Formats: sequence, structure tokens, C-alpha cells
Amino acid sequence: MRLRRALVRLVERERVCRVATADPSGMPHVVPVCHVWEGGKLYFAADAKSRKVQHLRVNPQVAVVVDVYAEDWTRLAGVVLWGTARLVRSGPVFRRIRTRLYRKYPQYPEEAAIEASESVIVEVTPTRAASWGLD
Repeated sequence: MRLRRALVRLVERERVCRVATADPSGMPHVVPVCHVWEGGKLYFAADAKSRKVQHLRVNPQVAVVVDVYAEDWTRLAGVVLWGTARLVRSGPVFRRIRTRLYRKYPQYPEEAAIEASESVIVEVTPTRAASWGLD
């Protein structure tokens, strides 16, 4: 699916999003992650042993919220994306997205290096979206 330009700008600009996964029983798990947007997909890195990755191995359905809070509630804005996740363990996509994450978040290399032996890149392909405050 193709997102409207205003939604893409919000996703590209914001520094944190929240990712929701579910375990096999349907119990939700929501965590903040640092992300990049490329080619109509949202990407983030994760420890290969993390709970969200364990969930995605069993159930690749995912929801992502990117939003902006303001004390002036007339300025609230955000987007929720529903879609399917794919785990990228190595290769050119892994390296390209790691480079993009390192560029957007210069803390990554020192604070949470993304290594193919310990990390995965999660690629989220949106299939549905809803937004508020961006019309």
C-alpha cells in the first residue's frame, strides 16, 4: 500500500515509534523502537532473542504507531500502520538499513551496535493505515 505524503513525512521525521506484537496466545507486547522508512516499508533493529522477535517468528502480524503529542490537543497527530513483518538476518538489506539507522541515530554504534550475529532488522510492510491530525 502507498501512504499519503503527509504520513510518510511524519514517519520519517519522528525518532521513536511503538511496535505491537502478540504471543501465540494473543497476549500483546508493545515496545518503543527507533526506526527508518524506506521504499514504503518501516524498518527497525532488534536483538535476535528479544520478545518481539520471538513473537514475530510465530506471528508476523504487527502494528506500529508513530505519533506526536502536544499540550495543545488540536495539534495531536499520528499514524498507525498494520502489516506483516519479515526478519532480515544478514545481507545487503541488513547492511543498508543498519547504515540508515546509524545515520539517523548516531548513538547506535556505541550504545547498541547492530551486529548480524546478534541482531535482526525487522522489515514491516504496511497493509493498512489510519491517521489523525494530518488531514
